Amino acid sequence: MYKATSSSPWVRKLLFPHHVPLKDTVMSAVTLPSGNEDAELHRLTQEGALPQRRVVCREEKPGLPLCRKVCYAVGGIPYQMTGNALGFFLQIFLLDVVQLEPFHVSLIIFLGRAWDAVTDPAVGFLVSKSPRRKYGKLVPWIACSMPFGVLCYCMMWSTLSDATPTFLKFLWYLLMYSFFQTCMTCHHVPYSSLTMFLGGTQRDRDSATAYRMGMEVFSTLLGSGIQGQIVGSYHARMMNSCYVSNETLPNTSTYSLTDSLENIRRAYVFASLVLGSIYCLSCLILIFGVREEPGPLSPLGKVELPFASCLRMIMGHKPYAQLLCGFLFASLAFQITQGIFAFFCTHAAGLAGKFQHLVLIMLVTASLSIPFWQWFLGRFGKKTAASLGLALIIPALVAITQVMHNFLAFVFLVIMAGCSMAVLYLLPWSMLPDTVDDFMLRNPSCLNLEALFYSFYVFFNKFAGGLAVGVSTLSLHFAGYHAGNCTYNHSVILALQLLMAPVPISLLLIAIIIFLLHPIDEERRKQMRLEMEAMGHQVQCGSRE
Repeated sequence: MYKATSSSPWVRKLLFPHHVPLKDTVMSAVTLPSGNEDAELHRLTQEGALPQRRVVCREEKPGLPLCRKVCYAVGGIPYQMTGNALGFFLQIFLLDVVQLEPFHVSLIIFLGRAWDAVTDPAVGFLVSKSPRRKYGKLVPWIACSMPFGVLCYCMMWSTLSDATPTFLKFLWYLLMYSFFQTCMTCHHVPYSSLTMFLGGTQRDRDSATAYRMGMEVFSTLLGSGIQGQIVGSYHARMMNSCYVSNETLPNTSTYSLTDSLENIRRAYVFASLVLGSIYCLSCLILIFGVREEPGPLSPLGKVELPFASCLRMIMGHKPYAQLLCGFLFASLAFQITQGIFAFFCTHAAGLAGKFQHLVLIMLVTASLSIPFWQWFLGRFGKKTAASLGLALIIPALVAITQVMHNFLAFVFLVIMAGCSMAVLYLLPWSMLPDTVDDFMLRNPSCLNLEALFYSFYVFFNKFAGGLAVGVSTLSLHFAGYHAGNCTYNHSVILALQLLMAPVPISLLLIAIIIFLLHPIDEERRKQMRLEMEAMGHQVQCGSRE
């Protein structure tokens, strides 16, 4: 047998294959060559982290196909598309179109998100307990939830008769919103967990995540762009009617406002039908284009531990708990800004007919920034990219509250905000698989918990959205905002300015500190990659023997 040395590059490729096909070769795990990566694997073997056994190196599987990455990425469209349409327009829809009181709107959003507090972990645990069937373990959940999700989404944007009592309106939108969130949980928890079962290497998984985030940012462009272009002009006409009402006869102004209100209600229903069709098509592409593949530490089996034990182990994992906290504060900051942006442009910045164009510019910028941030995190590390990217939006938020009635200045500022938004989409979701790998390597006996990891991540993102809308609507309530009131209210303008800059900036600074202190750095990622590769070789040995 040939004696391996550190000066033999082909031996290094033999032990750590990437893209070079290899023939069946037998080597002893104890006689590994020297070198950085080889010495690390040799140390793990000697210390007992990996058993000393004969390793059979088989031909390396090809990387993840581009078609599967694209089909997987398309599956993320429904969640982000509908979520951003709700984030930008639900508040102004319920306040100005349905004409509910701010207190009722805040209750609808908060109770709907509180319902998510139950459904997200519950669905995650049910997915973990579900067996692997002919069409997979995760994809059937997505297929079954799709028709109900589309139906609830369209019903949520329909408007009841003005003669309907306020309590029935409140109950209708609360139920539709809660049912829709449940359907999206049944879609997004298994979909996000699918990242761990696409096959390929750690680099393939990061690449698939980048494709997914690029598509999800594009889906925000679809959701907010399509809905904004359809309903934005009608909001501008309503504001013009409101301005005219101060200078015309009461009967004429009432007729004009009623006519504008009916038009904008029909526009919201049409927009929901368009987005519902895209929702359905995206799910079909995912269902027929992606195949689940188990991994060395992800066998796609059923969880054997009870829910309480799983929860205690997951939340006791420090890197995961820290990542959850950072993601919560960052998501809360962005969603507070997102939720009141249309409202701020309409009532404070004097850009009632142009906010949909600003949303479009912001999302296009975020979509185009994804490849840059993917390169940046590979060059400088994920922690550095997350901290720098989140800090980029802070000066833009400060300037937005100081610049009024200047569309070109707002264009420049939302471009900066879009670059930072891309980081929120990409980095936390790119860091989560590393945290799951770290847990699996430290707890090799606790398998099949991926759905629970992702379910709590989804829950905290939704919880941040509910909390953001609840805080903003309650602030408007206490500031004295009333739907349909055409008079200038200084307290409302001040509340919008506070929600646009000081509050999200404080939350972003906390998130940046948490991400900087996250324990999984590039050195730890390299070590985990070595351990996973070695474990994958051992699984191959066991299958051959």
